[in-house]
Amino acid sequence: MSAHDVKMFGDQIAASRLESRFAQVKATSLIRLVIEDLYPGRVALVSSFGADAAALLHMVSRVDKGAPVIFVDTGQHFPETLAYRDQLCQMLGLTNVIVAEPHAETIAAEDPERFLFASDPDRCCEIRKVRPLAEAMEGYDAWITGRKGFQSATRATLPLFEAEGERVKINPLVGWTATDILNYISEAGLPRHPLVAKGFPSIGCLPCTSPVKPGEDERAGRWRGRGKVECGIHVGVLDAGADI
Repeated sequence: MSAHDVKMFGDQIAASRLESRFAQVKATSLIRLVIEDLYPGRVALVSSFGADAAALLHMVSRVDKGAPVIFVDTGQHFPETLAYRDQLCQMLGLTNVIVAEPHAETIAAEDPERFLFASDPDRCCEIRKVRPLAEAMEGYDAWITGRKGFQSATRATLPLFEAEGERVKINPLVGWTATDILNYISEAGLPRHPLVAKGFPSIGCLPCTSPVKPGEDERAGRWRGRGKVECGIHVGVLDAGADI
């Protein structure tokens, strides 16, 4: 299936055209299409190396082990996440994992005691995650995310392709269920994130992630009690900011 006749602009019209043309393509085939045909050399997988990350990482590794994989190291991750990242990279043979980090001078100026998450979680996410990712994404026309519709009410209507400024975001697993993810990971012989067994189905930074109770949304443990549901990388257009 060729995609050369689909106009490649990161606007809603382009995203809608991609959606209508490739909506029925299974995730594994879509990953290959995106990497080899739609955006060759111009797309990156953005991975948190979280609870379900192994599935997409495995799909990408089967297409191109040198495909760019961007991981934002906020400096606040669980040690288990960093160990899991290293384990998966070695196991899957990923050779182009790009680690994006916040600027040291920004952290020194705004969060020297590492407690900004308590007073202003939005700003903490902005300087530790959103802006570093925005910088790392410069030069790419598209990115692959691991978001699924079942994760929360706010993600239930996510499209397969969506516009993000001049880029297009691809959500290959948006229609997958939790069982689909588990089955894929099991059949591929992939390890689970060690915190999943401890009640963490969605894993972000250590200070702002708590276990999820039965019956809650998968992301209920993120910023619990804060009225905050997203870190900011999927809210509006990524912006590196003038002060970074």
